[in-house]
Amino acid sequence: MILDVQVNPARLSWPQIRDLAAAAEEAGYGAVWTFDHLAGASLRGGSMLEAFTLLGALAVTTSTIELGTMVANVHNRTPATLAVAAASVVAIAGRTMRLGLGAGSSPDSRWSAEMRAIGQPVVGTLAGRHARLTEVLDVIARMYAPDRPPELATFPLPHHPVPVVLGASGPTLAQLAGRRADGVNVGWEHPRRDEVLAAAVAARGGRGGFELSTWVTWSADLLDPEHPERRAMAAAGLHRAVLVVPNGVGPAELSARRPH
Repeated sequence: MILDVQVNPARLSWPQIRDLAAAAEEAGYGAVWTFDHLAGASLRGGSMLEAFTLLGALAVTTSTIELGTMVANVHNRTPATLAVAAASVVAIAGRTMRLGLGAGSSPDSRWSAEMRAIGQPVVGTLAGRHARLTEVLDVIARMYAPDRPPELATFPLPHHPVPVVLGASGPTLAQLAGRRADGVNVGWEHPRRDEVLAAAVAARGGRGGFELSTWVTWSADLLDPEHPERRAMAAAGLHRAVLVVPNGVGPAELSARRPH
C-alpha cells in the first residue's frame, strides 16, 4: 500500500508546506495532497492558500513526488477552469497529478460557511451537488480526450496521467466513482467506510485501473505495515492511504522513518 501525506494550507505557511513536501519526497511518500478551501476557518486556521496555485509552487520545488487535491470542490470553479488548472499543474510538474474531486457541502454544514460569507450560492440538494460533479467529469473527459474536437485543440492537454479520484461518504457517490473515475477515497474512521468501498467496487464491475484509498491522521505508528490499523487497511483492499499531517508534525518527523 502506498502512503501519501496531506498538508493543511490553513494552518501552515508556504515555507512550512514547501519543507514538508521536500521531506515527504525524500522519505519516499507517494504523493503530497492539499485541501481545497477558500477560507482558513474551514480548517481551523487563520488564512488559506488556493489549492492549484499551491500545487503549481510545489511542482517546481519538488521533482518526483506526485501531487494531488483531496478534494477539489467542484463548485469553486467552472468545470473548464478546473480542468485547465489541473492540466497546468501537470505541465509545470512534468509528472502525475491526482485530481481528487468532491461534490461540495450541504447548506447547513460548517464547510459551506465560507461560501455563504461571500454570497456564493450553495446547492441545496444532494442530487444537485452530484449533478455538478457529473458535469465536471463530462467536461474533463471531453477536454482531455486524445480525439477531442478541433475547437478544443489549444486547451492544455495533460501529457502525464491525471487519475480522477472521488471523495465519497455514501454509496451513491461511490457508485459514480466506480463507473466514471479512477478511484474512490473515504475517511478511514467513516462509519459507512466498508459500504462505500463495496459500492465503488461493485459499480466498477471487475474493470481494472481503479484505486481504493482512505485518509487518516498521520501517525508514525502507521508507517509500520504490521501495525493493526495498517493490517486492517490491507484487509479492506486499500491501495493507498493519505496521511493528514497534524499541527506540530514537521519535516523532521516525516524524515525520521521511511513509510512502508
